[in-house]
Amino acid sequence: MSVRLVITDAMWDRIEPLMPADGTWERILAAVLAAAEGTDDMSSTVSVDSIVCRAHQHAAGAGKKGAPGRAEPDHHALGRSRGGLSTKVNLASDGHARPLALRVTAGQAGDAPAFKNVMASIRVPRSGPGRPRTRPDAVPADRAYSSRAIRNHLRRRGIRAVIPQPSDQIGDRLRRGRTGGRPPAFDAEAYRQRNAVERCINRLKQWRGLAMRTDKLAIAYQAALHAAAILVWAWR
Repeated sequence: MSVRLVITDAMWDRIEPLMPADGTWERILAAVLAAAEGTDDMSSTVSVDSIVCRAHQHAAGAGKKGAPGRAEPDHHALGRSRGGLSTKVNLASDGHARPLALRVTAGQAGDAPAFKNVMASIRVPRSGPGRPRTRPDAVPADRAYSSRAIRNHLRRRGIRAVIPQPSDQIGDRLRRGRTGGRPPAFDAEAYRQRNAVERCINRLKQWRGLAMRTDKLAIAYQAALHAAAILVWAWR
């Protein structure tokens, strides 16, 4: 007989305040990824995206400077976007809509500047000897990540970029004529796999405490994200 674990919002409200913010949940997630790495279920394609989460008024009020000696960023990854006070969750997921890496920034921060940090956070420990897996075969991402810096970064690491060009970049290249160079390669069929990160975001936002941030510290909110990621992997 199989038993499925279901965490309701009421249960989450009791669990979340007890979560340590010292990286414990991130280390547990790494152990979960190591257990999954030994199976054929681990996807070699990683999708990257971000989502802006509204912040409750209780999330504000902490000092502007992060705590010394801790990974807490200045301003606690809170910023102003079109929706008001918010935090942006930048994440990478595998092809089965399961989170591999999560990083938080201020709500008004751009997607492209956080891309390298998210990619650098992907570390899948191997079940046997060997270095952790840090380099997927391909990365589908939307037009917000279409920049020369990101494409060069992926090319240097031997990762295939599956990123469409926005209309302004296409127009600029055409206006420059021969000096504009060739358009970057784009695999429309592989780009369809980007829906995995959208489904991953929908899974994480099922928890009220993640869909709207109430934590004052960014490290506490990120710890809750990693705890939810562990549950997502447990349900696979």
